[in-house]
Amino acid sequence: MTAMDKVNALGPEAFIDAFGTLYEHSPWVAEGAASARPFSDAEAMIAAMNDVVAQAGEAAQRALVRAHPELARRVGVDPDLTQASREEQRSAGLDRLLPEEFARFSALNAAYREKFDMPFVICVRLTDKAGILVAMEHRLTLSPVQELHTALEQIGHIAGLRLKDHLSTVGV
Repeated sequence: MTAMDKVNALGPEAFIDAFGTLYEHSPWVAEGAASARPFSDAEAMIAAMNDVVAQAGEAAQRALVRAHPELARRVGVDPDLTQASREEQRSAGLDRLLPEEFARFSALNAAYREKFDMPFVICVRLTDKAGILVAMEHRLTLSPVQELHTALEQIGHIAGLRLKDHLSTVGV
């Protein structure tokens, strides 16, 4: 039995329990995708989940973005930071910032939140500190509609990588 066969065989509650954490503090995405099974592969599964997000409406989409942590917060500052987010930020070196780097991230985070009323979200596993800073500066030039689209696209990348990790480490 393949991992995808196991995924497709899960009951709705077990599916949500297994995959509800792929989208930060938003198990409603997995709940919405559960009925789209059977999935042929991980790409089909993440596509179904991203479709749930795309069809959720702007209020739910903004809530999903807001469920993500601010990047480069000092350890212990964000008690809601999930283990996955902690590891992802660590992989990009965001837990080891020099004082001037921390100040730059803090200033950009504040400007971003002021303009868009949500945290900056990027798939940190696909970049590094320098790339994140460049992306933050660029994305501050976008319109709110463009930025919501970009943030949701990044969330899809994050969830896709988390799904692949999950399937490879636990077999479901």
